[in-house]
Amino acid sequence: MPLYLTRFGYTPETWARLVEKPEDRREAARTYIESVGGSLHGFWYAFGSYDGYTLWEAPDDVSMAAVAVALAAGGALSPVETTVLLSVEETMEALGRAQQVRYRPPGT
Repeated sequence: MPLYLTRFGYTPETWARLVEKPEDRREAARTYIESVGGSLHGFWYAFGSYDGYTLWEAPDDVSMAAVAVALAAGGALSPVETTVLLSVEETMEALGRAQQVRYRPPGT
């Protein structure tokens, strides 16, 4: 199954709710991805551009998109960005296939 990295930020309102009533959000995240047949591999908080990161596995892009859309629509997270991750083997295959792509730079 494909892996996905989600980067997210909490809104100020969400942080205020979590300060008032601290909650471990890993179980909620696990429930979301399991509802589409996937699994949660990790959940981290961070300093920097994003408040947190999750590593998910989902059956396909549409299943992961359903979770991402539901998270974005919930209003507690902003921004929410999800990236499809490729294994080294998948990247090696893509590099091999790139040899067949006849790319032409603009203006040449």
